[in-house]
Amino acid sequence: MLALTVLGIVYGDIGTSPLYATRVCFTPGCGVLPSAANILGIVSMILWSLFMLITVKYMALVLRANNHGEGGILALMALVSRSAVMKRRWVVLLGLFGASLLYGDGLIAPAISVLSAVEGLNIGELIVPPHTIMMIALAALVLLFGMQRHGTQTVGSIFGPVMLVWFAALAALGITSIIQAPGILAAVNPRYAVDFFMNNRWQAFITMGAVFLAVTGGETLYADLGHFGVGPIRRGWFCLVMPALMLNYAGQGAWMLNALNDPACMMLVSGIPVLNQDLINNLFFRNVPHWAIYPMVALATASTIIASQAIISGAFSMTRQAIQLGYLPRLSIIHTSTRQIGQVYLPLVKWLMLTGTIVLVLGFGNSASLAGAYGMAVSLTMLITTLLLLAVMRYHWKWPLPAVLLIAVPFLCMDLMFFGSNILKIGDGGWAPIVIAVSFMAIMTTWYRGRDILAKRMADAAISIDLFIQDVINTRPHRVPGVAVFLTGNPNGIPRTLLHNFKHNKILHQQIVLLTVQTEEVPHIPEHERIQATVLPEGFYQLLIRYGFSEDPNLCSILKTVQLGDLNLDPMKITFFLGRETLILGRDKTMRAWRKGLFAYLSRNAWDASKYFRIPPNRVIEIGIQVEL
Repeated sequence: MLALTVLGIVYGDIGTSPLYATRVCFTPGCGVLPSAANILGIVSMILWSLFMLITVKYMALVLRANNHGEGGILALMALVSRSAVMKRRWVVLLGLFGASLLYGDGLIAPAISVLSAVEGLNIGELIVPPHTIMMIALAALVLLFGMQRHGTQTVGSIFGPVMLVWFAALAALGITSIIQAPGILAAVNPRYAVDFFMNNRWQAFITMGAVFLAVTGGETLYADLGHFGVGPIRRGWFCLVMPALMLNYAGQGAWMLNALNDPACMMLVSGIPVLNQDLINNLFFRNVPHWAIYPMVALATASTIIASQAIISGAFSMTRQAIQLGYLPRLSIIHTSTRQIGQVYLPLVKWLMLTGTIVLVLGFGNSASLAGAYGMAVSLTMLITTLLLLAVMRYHWKWPLPAVLLIAVPFLCMDLMFFGSNILKIGDGGWAPIVIAVSFMAIMTTWYRGRDILAKRMADAAISIDLFIQDVINTRPHRVPGVAVFLTGNPNGIPRTLLHNFKHNKILHQQIVLLTVQTEEVPHIPEHERIQATVLPEGFYQLLIRYGFSEDPNLCSILKTVQLGDLNLDPMKITFFLGRETLILGRDKTMRAWRKGLFAYLSRNAWDASKYFRIPPNRVIEIGIQVEL
């Protein structure tokens, strides 16, 4: 059942690439004529790209580089940055940019997939106007995003059987066409891909950007790792997805080879038979029997709606990791499964992605225009993943340098060639994911930098714990019964909330807990390492509670397990003191003015700390604190 759910969540994106990948290779922008030699060459490139990038790179290597079961480029970044050999700053920047690109991918993937499927309506006798195509696509996207609140498991259990039918249909269509033109099976020989390059050269390099569309969705296999684990993902690929995709791509090539034998479908260019360009449009649906056109359009539309689920689930997981690692402000996180901790739903992220996808559909209008944007986002993300993976091999797995280079050279060459080909499409939509990525990276780096500056300023102004306790011993202030818990980000000083409360109320609680919540660069912290407790004089206690970046803090639950003498940490019998910061934008040059304004906006709209830490609202006292930035 879990493997079936994986089909509906993980493999939808790459599983719907046959709708547009092959036909884009023969568009006029690539400059490659659909002759027999070129058809064999392009099909060979697609088949070997699937094998090398997905089967070898991702299935055999990248999935092995999971961070204690969590995947995604931020998890990989955290795994690399723990190595003392690597320069943390560059690793973090590389990881954040890769994560930001995945957001761009998450906006483009639903748009291009759904548009490609709905455009199949024009293959029949009915001609559907472009604006109607867009309206149908937008309605499908709204339906998809509206289902996210039901959770990954529920959505996957619905989508899984549909994708099972989809992959079965891909295989059946491919086999039917291959039977009619078995000569396409020669494309398994990589010599045809090499000959295609030797004969076309510059046009072949340009075409690589279109060939790359066949492997888009590979990055989401890794991003969704925390939802399901390595086993179900690998089983789904080897047992069903890879055979179905390869059969269908070969089947599309077989259909073109067969059509070249029909004088009504071909023409001569410099004495070489080539396929009429009109037949390349909606190539996928040319393989479908006439009676099955509209049922196949319906199935394709349903599959492309499902395809978007992979990147949406990956975006949810990645955002949660970014929040825990301190690169994004607190947001509402809803867990949708009691069995799989990685299955989460973030309402704000859903609405932002839906809005961005709608803007892209309205702005680009059709799937062909979005192809350049999509390839750019994924190719650069895969290149960054490869660079981080090589660092993991060398510094985390401790592989010898010759072994690392043996793997590095072929994969880096492939990734650089695909990326270089997609760079040529900057003016044709490739700018869109770059703009999206730069915007998200600005948000993440600004939030991290702003919180770091505030933490340092509060630490500099803080009074040491020993000095404060000594003053309490000397002055003997009035103590009232009860337990007060003060949350602080600085475990070495007295929090300003405690100082403000003491200054205005002239009292201290009988028992005072200085509580620090710390997120580590590992997904999960073992329970025996979760809590570090220190008993101090005069009824003071220090608690350090550690969480992994894939865990959500639940202070009430964890405090019940703390046993320190007569200290009673029943959440309904203690008082939590939280600080609510009011930022004053100063004139110092620690940050640029626009970044200060952005940080202040993010801070004002961050989710309430009491909700984030799951503290009962009737046990919380918030104290306003002004901080100059």
